[in-house]
Amino acid sequence: MVIHLVQDELGSIDLEACEWIAEKLELQPINIQELITFYPMLREKPWGRKHVRVCRTLPCALRGAYSTCQTLEKKLEVKEGHVRDDGEYSLEFMECLADCGEGPVVMVDEQTYENIDCEKAEILADLLTKGKLEDSKEFESYEQSLVTVPASPKKSKSKSTKK
Repeated sequence: MVIHLVQDELGSIDLEACEWIAEKLELQPINIQELITFYPMLREKPWGRKHVRVCRTLPCALRGAYSTCQTLEKKLEVKEGHVRDDGEYSLEFMECLADCGEGPVVMVDEQTYENIDCEKAEILADLLTKGKLEDSKEFESYEQSLVTVPASPKKSKSKSTKK
């Protein structure tokens, strides 16, 4: 938990942060370093200002995740596993994003987008680079769909049973 909090605050766990965490937990820095290099959600260098993740597990792969990732590489001008030179975007091809029935799944920061084939990946990338993804009518993230308030049901008129 401490590692996640430090990473959330700093964007990554550099050597100085690793040593600080180790001291606070009364461990050796190598113990913290082992965790950081083992778990993919922990990182030694910060991601881009916008971090894009593409699921590569079997259900998403069978539905085109590899092509989706390649499309995003081209459109965002960043290689998978890297941060673009200007620091704006990073792209990660990673294990399960826990939405197997709706793949390929793409996450932009903490927003999940479902059924992102190559064609949709191009549109998603265009909207992202223009800063219009979050306001887009074409793409509603899974998280946005959870907070969308449905229209109130029409009140049915009660029929009077007077004689």
